[in-house]
Amino acid sequence: MKRTIIKIDEKLCNGCESCVHGCHEGALQMIDGKAWLVSELYCDGLGTCIGDCPVGAITFEEREAEPYNEIATLQRIIPKGEKTIIAHLKHLKEHGETGYLKQGVSYLKENGIKIDFAEVHNHGTSGCAANSTSYSHGGGSCPGSHEMSFEPAKPVTSGFKMAHVEVNSTQSEITSQLRQWPVQLHLLNPEAGYFRGADVLLAADCVAFSYGNFHNDFLEGKTLAIACLKLDSNKESYLEKLKVMITNSRINKLTVLMMEVPCCGGLLGIAKKAVAEAGRKIPVKAIVVGIKGNILQEEWI
Repeated sequence: MKRTIIKIDEKLCNGCESCVHGCHEGALQMIDGKAWLVSELYCDGLGTCIGDCPVGAITFEEREAEPYNEIATLQRIIPKGEKTIIAHLKHLKEHGETGYLKQGVSYLKENGIKIDFAEVHNHGTSGCAANSTSYSHGGGSCPGSHEMSFEPAKPVTSGFKMAHVEVNSTQSEITSQLRQWPVQLHLLNPEAGYFRGADVLLAADCVAFSYGNFHNDFLEGKTLAIACLKLDSNKESYLEKLKVMITNSRINKLTVLMMEVPCCGGLLGIAKKAVAEAGRKIPVKAIVVGIKGNILQEEWI
């Protein structure tokens, strides 16, 4: 199967072993003074080792690779002890991999392996995830690319003052419907947990600034990816990422939201090509927004 997996540049690797110590899954080993990916089976493709590498020798690539196996990974790391198991489970939680996390916890409980599950459950509730040194697909060591999934904020009512006149608001404030981070397609891992079985919104960068009620009308209940085919580089990777979302993450539906300007049309073209090459049919909706914020066209492809 084709999936996101790490790639090590042997010429850049200085043999510091930081990535090996950071890979609790045991996918990396030192061989002749260089780090090597010794098992695709244990590489989850989430990138803890990228944040640990001081010389930028580790990147991501999308290629044919053996599927990641959570049970096999746990069987490999259980002999290393409770701290390593907890570190592994925290790693899954930080990246929103709830499916693998539940699978791992169930396996441990079914086999009578006792660890401090409370430490895993409470991890990230006081900012731990945001301050983690592990970063996700495509972002290197940039904290802005650290993967997170979360519930959208709940609407609240409030009173406020404007022009020295107190106004009592009886309506809910507009709240964000964003469910995950990051959102830029270059930075997104197409196999992140929040893509599994999700309804995905692929939006041109400008739409959210043109359409006033973007969050409530388009984003609610969806996982977001944004892109600009006119300004972004390495646009070829977009096609591959969409194909991985369709085949591996098995997204449920894709909505392509674009502006009326000609350069945006390519976004729909990439989406249609991804569906055709992925070999798995999913519903695709195309929506065109005018530069004045009005909806000009909406149809299923």
